[in-house]
Amino acid sequence: MNNKQFITEEDVSKAVDFLRDTAENSAKYKAERVYLDEYRKSLKALLMKQHLDLPVSAQEREAYASPVYIQHLDSLKTAIERDEKQRFLRVSAEAKIEAWRTMSSNIRSIKL
Repeated sequence: MNNKQFITEEDVSKAVDFLRDTAENSAKYKAERVYLDEYRKSLKALLMKQHLDLPVSAQEREAYASPVYIQHLDSLKTAIERDEKQRFLRVSAEAKIEAWRTMSSNIRSIKL
């Protein structure tokens, strides 16, 4: 069999190290994403307050059209991209570990 079909113990060790070493950043990225998503609601309300002389629908329009709100959405987009990239990398490392477990189990059962 070709060695490229096997996941080595070194590969698994690197995957485990990656999961350990990125845990703190993963938590930060997730927290930033959730915070920015929740703050979006507060920001909208604050921006609407600047137009109390208008009907509520017009206040909402002005809030959504505000450069501050649009910048916030751009920041939220960046946070989502960072969080999702980190999540996908972690899922990939977890899948590698799980594939190695399955492969090791299969090899043990063949030897028995």
